[in-house]
Amino acid sequence: MTAVVLIGLVLVQHGKGADMGAAFGTGSAGSLFGSSGSANFLSRSTAIAATVFFVTSLTLTYLYAHPAQQGGVMDKLNASESTSAPVAPVDTSKSKDIPK
Repeated sequence: MTAVVLIGLVLVQHGKGADMGAAFGTGSAGSLFGSSGSANFLSRSTAIAATVFFVTSLTLTYLYAHPAQQGGVMDKLNASESTSAPVAPVDTSKSKDIPK
């Protein structure tokens, strides 16, 4: 959703050279902030949406790279007890109790 909002905000904004004065070479469009002033509502909203997009992207990347462990302490304790004493398999092929 953040990406869609960011795309929408960028498409709604006018470029710095979009006014009529820029087409005829007046100096106002080439000033430090352009002819629109320092920062209006749309450019601030775009900056906030871009920041949210980057933060969520980095957070999702971190969560994907470091998945949460499944189970708790008791599950690990039970698993270690069951693997601590391996049981040897019983060979039933040489048993004398089985009739042929």
